[in-house]
Amino acid sequence: MKQLTFVFALVLTIVFGAVANKPGKDKEVKIKTSAVCDMCKERIEKNLTLSKGISEAVLNLEDKVVTVKYNPKKTDEAQIRKVITETGYDADNLVCSQTAHDKLPECCQKTSEAHSH
Repeated sequence: MKQLTFVFALVLTIVFGAVANKPGKDKEVKIKTSAVCDMCKERIEKNLTLSKGISEAVLNLEDKVVTVKYNPKKTDEAQIRKVITETGYDADNLVCSQTAHDKLPECCQKTSEAHSH
């Protein structure tokens, strides 16, 4: 019985060790946004990282490009762009949801000049 338990534990260790040590299968995509300020940055990054399958989102305000790391088994680039547009911002060639955009603070809307908060 001890041998059987030992073998079972050994097999579990090998299986879970192999799964844990697999190289990351995450993909990365860069998406141009219409973000204006730090509040925009926080809003976009938060909404993306709360979305299923997204492990990281970092928006560079200088070029307005958000870099997103995601699990392609759980989401895709189209869904990522949809999250951005539903947050109120353009995503590459996709125009933002007008309803979401209108709910943004005035300073974060596309017609505003770049600024910092």
